[in-house]
Amino acid sequence: MCKSNMNCLLVSSLGQYLWSFRMWPGNKLHILSGNLVASWTKLTELNASKNLLSGLPDNFGSLSKLIRLDLHQNKIASIPPSIEGCSSLAEFYIGNNSLSTLPDEIRALGRLATLDLHSNQLKEFPVEACKLHLSVLDLSNNSLSGLPPEIGKMNSLRKILLNGNPIRTIRSSLISGPTPALLKFLRSRLPQNGDSESSTSSKEDVVASAARMSLGSKDLSLEGLGLSAVPSKVWESGEIVKLDLSRNSIQELPVELSSCVSVQTLILSKNKIKEWPSSILKALSSLTCLKLDNNILGPIPADGFQAVPMLQILDLSCNPSSLSRNPAFSSLRHLHELYLRRVQLGEIPSDILSLKQLKVLHLSQNSIESIPEEFKHFVQLTEFDLSDNNISVLPPELGLLEPTLQVLRLDGNPLRSIRRPILERGTKAVLSYLKDKLPAQ
Repeated sequence: MCKSNMNCLLVSSLGQYLWSFRMWPGNKLHILSGNLVASWTKLTELNASKNLLSGLPDNFGSLSKLIRLDLHQNKIASIPPSIEGCSSLAEFYIGNNSLSTLPDEIRALGRLATLDLHSNQLKEFPVEACKLHLSVLDLSNNSLSGLPPEIGKMNSLRKILLNGNPIRTIRSSLISGPTPALLKFLRSRLPQNGDSESSTSSKEDVVASAARMSLGSKDLSLEGLGLSAVPSKVWESGEIVKLDLSRNSIQELPVELSSCVSVQTLILSKNKIKEWPSSILKALSSLTCLKLDNNILGPIPADGFQAVPMLQILDLSCNPSSLSRNPAFSSLRHLHELYLRRVQLGEIPSDILSLKQLKVLHLSQNSIESIPEEFKHFVQLTEFDLSDNNISVLPPELGLLEPTLQVLRLDGNPLRSIRRPILERGTKAVLSYLKDKLPAQ
């Protein structure tokens, strides 16, 4: 319960206006009301740590805008399946609780980068959770006796903590050693026989079945089928809105794909595409989401982005040669999310500074040394990933983003201007520190 009925009434009445809410330690809260949660329609950060919560309401997934959730040091025994509705969640801290299992639905948290599960009672890490794109996974001090080999396929994982578990199937030197070595070992234990779907039925049957299903849903997924070319069923399947061709071996897009004019989301991640398909993309006038990460793209033409002026989401991560010609980002006036992880950036392209509608910007694993103070104008930015670069100093002007910026990732940088204790306290503390460094007006 809240400390007083007056506090509960105040929080409930202000719920639709709350962006960030911290239940201060010492409140000894036992219950988080479902009615209260339902009123927090705009909440992006919730800190209910160091209380006595035993669970979460079934409607917790209604917090679709939640970016940071801190529930550490409670008595929570389970996470409701509705957690899949928290689609914006990037940081989830639920260490020092009483969890014995995780719901399979946690796999749906596509933006989750940090998952802290330390000091619980977990006996296994579910295979479904291996579909997450985590950067940090803390499983220390649980009851794990082993790990699913599928963790080895979590390519985004940079740090996994496992100390304090009774793991007998993996050498202690691997458990306490560098994460890449552990992931390589786990990958070596994966079955060698490809996808189970392909072993029971032909690719043609799977493609035909998926095409039939797409007639109603308008969503066609041909992910991970080992395709070397885009099958004709794609442009014969009617008005597809979402097309997923990820995790195949496709090298180029056929001209026939131009006829899929209703496609809004095109996912081509993890293929072998070499050239930016300007002419085809130009024909897809409804396209708002394009994912071309983890291909072998050559340089994108300087005017390449003019083919996709309506894009809201663009992912070019892990294409190290793609930006060598400095394509004009200014053509993407509607862009909300931009992912440029590991593309060999030595500096932030100046053209990005014109994208004032950006809400999510990922620039991790590059060689960036400085952040322009003009980023103070990115007043809609909620998530900014600068991890694993060469940044030693941050401009104080970044502190002006404190009202909206919920996630600022800085780990893996040689920062000298901010003390480690401040960095460890998270985004809000860093932004407050930078804001205090601004000259008095």
